[in-house]
Amino acid sequence: VLYDIDKERQDKVGVIVDYIIKECNVDTKLTLSNEPEEAFKDADFIFAQMRVGKYALREQDEKIPLKHGCVGQETCGAGGLAYGLRTIFPMIEVIDYANKYAKKDHWILNYSNPAAIVSEACRRLRPDARIINICDMPIAILDQIGQCLDINAHEMEYDYFGLNHFGWFTKLEYQGRDILKEAKDYVIENGTLLSKDIIQKIEQAKEAGIRHNDASWLKTWANMKTMVELMPEYFPNSYLQYYLLSDLVVSQSNKDRTRANEVMDGRESNLFKGVEKYLETGEMDKKTFYHGEHGNFIMDLAVALKNDTGKKFLVIVENKGTIPNLPYDAMVEVPAYITKDGPQVISREPIGDFYKGLIEEQLASEKLLVEGAITGSYQKVLEAFIVNKTIGSAHTAKAILDDMIEANKDFWPTLK
Repeated sequence: VLYDIDKERQDKVGVIVDYIIKECNVDTKLTLSNEPEEAFKDADFIFAQMRVGKYALREQDEKIPLKHGCVGQETCGAGGLAYGLRTIFPMIEVIDYANKYAKKDHWILNYSNPAAIVSEACRRLRPDARIINICDMPIAILDQIGQCLDINAHEMEYDYFGLNHFGWFTKLEYQGRDILKEAKDYVIENGTLLSKDIIQKIEQAKEAGIRHNDASWLKTWANMKTMVELMPEYFPNSYLQYYLLSDLVVSQSNKDRTRANEVMDGRESNLFKGVEKYLETGEMDKKTFYHGEHGNFIMDLAVALKNDTGKKFLVIVENKGTIPNLPYDAMVEVPAYITKDGPQVISREPIGDFYKGLIEEQLASEKLLVEGAITGSYQKVLEAFIVNKTIGSAHTAKAILDDMIEANKDFWPTLK
């Protein structure tokens, strides 16, 4: 079942899903629904990924902060805070539909961004929800490392800690070999976390034709070198560039054409052009809908839950002492073994003061935002913007927030 409140978009996506079902030659009935009871009734799994306000507001999330000289990114900084305020209550609505209509032992597997803020809101408002919040970016990074070192990423052993889009790999091993240093050395030597064949393709022609090779992603993979050189102990999540290299990121940004424009003109446009071509000719270009690890990761997690496999995944869970020197109620992203009862988290030693300080600052921003959303407090939301590392001053934070309020007036809770 596909459920959406936007029937026009849903019908187009339904064409692709129907095609995939027929390609797989499985006896599966596809239902498209805009009615919650029909969509959620007796569901075992709910895969959630919503973009409230669609790409039009993602564009504002990115361009408003850049206008004020700050990072413009959809899940990090001011843009992420704005996106979070739009997503909190629609996500709670999905949880309530699942509780009302789905099977009692259902699982919601949630990709909806910004995952850290959504996770904190779920913890506060629906603490008993059967929801696992996840992100595939660390898996995509492992895949990139595998390509760079010419090894199978699925056979890597890893350890990781942090918040969503704010974490570090502390261990990388392959067939008993420590490859953490190899990964860092590769990035420093080659100036990017792209494999040598992709580097060669990019040099020969600016279009490599794979996910994450748009202009913004080329800069992202190159910025990994700077982070590894400045902070060499662990291997960073690429999203840390927005917090730790904010001045560099802003200098690399085009305030008139951001990542949202790349997606709207590229992936989004190609997807729906592909649907139109298929409806007209019966020919489907699979490149229009396949974009990497997103589908694989969420499906692997569902299989692990269903079959009680105990396989290890990175998930976002309440800390509860997992990282002993972080707050008990922090929503952290850490490895866990997945059973039919959910994540069984792997505890770790205390983290260093450098990482602890960074995480607690970001955590405060996320918690203040959720508190502001729940209470309708302008002051709490302003404090979330002020404490966020990507924003330089309280005056700038207020200016961005006031512009954001105007742009999001149809989607945000009322702030007083």
